Amino acid sequence: MKTGIIVLAAGSSKRFGGIAKQLLTINGTSLVRNAAQLALAADLGGPVVVVLGDRREQVAPELDGLGVTLIDNPTYTDGIATSVRIGLAGLFLMQPTIESFIVMPCDQPFVTPALLKQLVATQLESGKGMVATRYADQVHMPALFKREYAEPLSKLTEDKAPKWVIIRHKADLAEVRFEPAAIDLDFWAQVEELNK
Repeated sequence: MKTGIIVLAAGSSKRFGGIAKQLLTINGTSLVRNAAQLALAADLGGPVVVVLGDRREQVAPELDGLGVTLIDNPTYTDGIATSVRIGLAGLFLMQPTIESFIVMPCDQPFVTPALLKQLVATQLESGKGMVATRYADQVHMPALFKREYAEPLSKLTEDKAPKWVIIRHKADLAEVRFEPAAIDLDFWAQVEELNK
């Protein structure tokens, strides 16, 4: 099964005082480059697209030399749903026959290629149309969706995340528990703690 990956890296970084969160570094590697590298390392057979928006001119060079496709989201200020929609359009334009895809944010530094592979393996084992990552007693991204979920995802509006689709179709959901994904970087204190 060929699985594409959409890396969401378009959002504004309002909590970081004007510094693009995508450029924050953990162990010397920016969050956006780390996310792209692990998506490529998972080697799931489909394209990897990275959706850019805020500070595109600064963020794009971080991805130089990587085999990913950059997609610009001019309406990123309207919410995460716009990035999901544009990412899906780009993914299916590149590979119209893609069977499934993973949506993942760029700010979870401890997501691993093994987790992404496990999402695919769990889908194949369960036959479910979606596989979400469970941590902190909830389901979250990264999440895998079979291609039939591209339509409901593309209809999300404003700041509605893919979790809205997951919740509405819970009967078609499998889960992979991965507590390290609970660490996403929303505040300076988290970044400082990880770089100690």
